[in-house]
Amino acid sequence: MYDVVIVGSGPTGLMLAAELKSAGVDALLLDRRSSQDLVGSRGGGIHSRTIELLDQRGIAQRFLDEGTTVQVASFAGTRLDIGQLPTRHPYTLALFQNHIERLLLEHALELGVTIRRTSEVTSVDCSAVDNAAVVLDSGERLDAQYVVGADGGRSVVRRESGIDFVGPDATRSSLIADVSVTEELPTAGKIDERGVHGLHAMGDGTVRVVLTEKELQRGTEPSLDDLRRGLVEVFGTDFGVHSPTWLSRFTDATRQAASYRKGRILLAGDAAHVHSPTGGQGIGLGLQDAVNLGWKLAQVVRGTSSDALLDTYHSERHPAGARALKYTMAQSLFQKADPRQEAMKDLLDEIVVGDGATRMAALISGLDVTYEMGVGHPLLGRRMPDLDLVTDTGPTRVFELLHSAAPVLLEFSGPSVNGVRARCDGPWELPVMGEVPAPTAILVRPDGYVAWVGEGTDDGLSAALTTWFGGTLPG
Repeated sequence: MYDVVIVGSGPTGLMLAAELKSAGVDALLLDRRSSQDLVGSRGGGIHSRTIELLDQRGIAQRFLDEGTTVQVASFAGTRLDIGQLPTRHPYTLALFQNHIERLLLEHALELGVTIRRTSEVTSVDCSAVDNAAVVLDSGERLDAQYVVGADGGRSVVRRESGIDFVGPDATRSSLIADVSVTEELPTAGKIDERGVHGLHAMGDGTVRVVLTEKELQRGTEPSLDDLRRGLVEVFGTDFGVHSPTWLSRFTDATRQAASYRKGRILLAGDAAHVHSPTGGQGIGLGLQDAVNLGWKLAQVVRGTSSDALLDTYHSERHPAGARALKYTMAQSLFQKADPRQEAMKDLLDEIVVGDGATRMAALISGLDVTYEMGVGHPLLGRRMPDLDLVTDTGPTRVFELLHSAAPVLLEFSGPSVNGVRARCDGPWELPVMGEVPAPTAILVRPDGYVAWVGEGTDDGLSAALTTWFGGTLPG
């Protein structure tokens, strides 16, 4: 009997396994691939909040060293300045998935995560009350207290568990490929009534091609001839494309699991939500799912918290995912040339300014995600700012205190209750809201969200500790 079996070692599965290991729980990570290597570079890019989560575990710099930061985002063609958001990471990081997975694998292996390769899950048994099981293509059955499906948009775990996957059907499809070319590339991409098209040199002799297809296609694997034909239709030439290392098709279909939990089965990442890649939300959403779920699942497995704590995974991450999916659907509407859509773009360009632009930038970056924790101080349920602190052991910052993936009680005045005594001389600032009153104490969950705020007394602290950590502060 395993504590947790995670199906899928993509970014979400790797991050979840690492979070569980940091919290003292061994998870078995299954993947049908023989190695972490991906065919092609895939998609790429993570936004501010996801970079913050990596920073909270002390590994953000690894990713920053290999990617490129960009302080500008856009919505419907309107440029948005992410650089003015109150975070240490006011930018998007451009980094392809193959590199993201490699760095997350390094992190997981450093912690001692166990990965079992060439293990394809064919069915799931969730009929028992006190455990779940997966069956491999070899016929082997693996029992666990909990099974997490992080196995992508075609999730076997989701399908076998009978969890509905609901949302709008696809309206268009696109080809994406890493290829070689024999002709000079166009100086710019192209947007027409079909959609967005472009060829981009990746610096290693490979060219990334994205091409919206004339008609919606799905269910069949695309060919190099399909790509050539589409390029001729749009650009008048196929640029001599040849030797594809990766060729795939994606659509703008948007689906979300009706529930992120069914008994002993949980879903995370693309297994819980799929959408158009427009806006670069996919990898970040999965990593945020993993960090939200990891510490909760660990506490339940260790017996620190009751099974009911896992219900908060769905109640927190499902609304956050739904909001991100709405954004991707809205953004994808503007990815083709149409007089009516151009008119809407022009209007939005006038509307999305000032506070509206700040709100949109906070949404895209993930910095505005709030979890419902009742009425109280503005910090309650929001991400904890990475403040510069002075403690009894010297200067530090909030995210450094979260490297161990454990909760932190910060005390700024009043009697100590076994928390970290600290002083903060700077302002407390939240995205969109601006400066908020400084608290006298604050309880920060392992995922960096505020679970309790002290305003001169410890009223409510005991209840918060009971709700989130079984009554006492771990460690």
